[in-house]
Amino acid sequence: MPHHGLDLELDAARLTAQLVDFPSESGKEERLADAVEAALRALPHLTVDRYGNNVVARTNLGRGERVILAGHIDTVPIADNVPSRLDEDGVLWGCGTSDMKAGVAVQLRIAATVPEPNRDITFVFYDNEEVAAHLNGLGHVAEAHPDWLAGDFAVLLEPSSGQVEGGCQGSLRVLLRTTGQRAHSARAWMGANAVHAAAPILERLASYQPRKAVIDGLEYREGLNAVRVEAGVANNVIPDECTVTVNYRYAPDKSEEEALAHVREVFAGCGDWELTVDDSCGPARPGLSHPAAKAFIDAVGGEPQPKFGWTDVSRFSALGVPAVNYGPGDPNLAHKRDERVETAKILHCEERLRAWLTS
Repeated sequence: MPHHGLDLELDAARLTAQLVDFPSESGKEERLADAVEAALRALPHLTVDRYGNNVVARTNLGRGERVILAGHIDTVPIADNVPSRLDEDGVLWGCGTSDMKAGVAVQLRIAATVPEPNRDITFVFYDNEEVAAHLNGLGHVAEAHPDWLAGDFAVLLEPSSGQVEGGCQGSLRVLLRTTGQRAHSARAWMGANAVHAAAPILERLASYQPRKAVIDGLEYREGLNAVRVEAGVANNVIPDECTVTVNYRYAPDKSEEEALAHVREVFAGCGDWELTVDDSCGPARPGLSHPAAKAFIDAVGGEPQPKFGWTDVSRFSALGVPAVNYGPGDPNLAHKRDERVETAKILHCEERLRAWLTS
């Protein structure tokens, strides 16, 4: 059974387990948001605000620099993997352990145990990250209360296996639709097959050579792929419509407009199709040259890596706040039925962030 509240005196690993035991699939985060808000309001050194199921807490110590620690509280749908389970090897299993309740636990622990940090801190806990971009709670806060997200540097505690990952790729999803004419499949010559008309699109994708781009010393690898093909109404009917869903993951030296122009260019001259933009999320440059970023990297150690995938560092980038991904979870285990996290990595992440904010 879920706990009634959160105990911020637990270490970050045990607090992760408590967070996992609050089921919070996207769109159903209210109970966990209530618990996070209540736990933070009990800390006298923080100012706490709430907007929807998004909770923002801040220190106000007049420090020369403000940093942001951010994380989403939602998970993908549960797959018989709640409540959490800790095994004898110190591995915690359960939905959201890696993505990203381990990171959220670290945020809460820093909020509770570092009342006088060397930089002012803003803690952001938001909903609906795992679903369509227009539902994203961080986006809603950025629109309604951009002043809550003001800062010099942000750390998103998305799973990164304890490595600093700079920036993120952009993600564009388009629908390419071909049309034909329905007919009985026994009299195919009386129709026109929309699936066959989509063949040049698939050929273009199969032969596409994705580029690599080096930005701030990090090499980003792009990808352009069909991720879904939908067509057909019955097994004896020639399809009159076919939709190929294409996902373009691109390096952060391109804008959203340039990415769309590139996709149009790739498919130019391969038949008649209609293009609709289904989803577009801009990229973020690494921002590793910022002094706060440099101090962070010095504190946590390791060689910064590029972020493959899109994360909400993009939203901070759009607000003029350079941001990195750094969290204890393993991104390769995110969304899996056997999702899990090493408790030692959670504790290490907590320790490194505390070192950065107290040294």
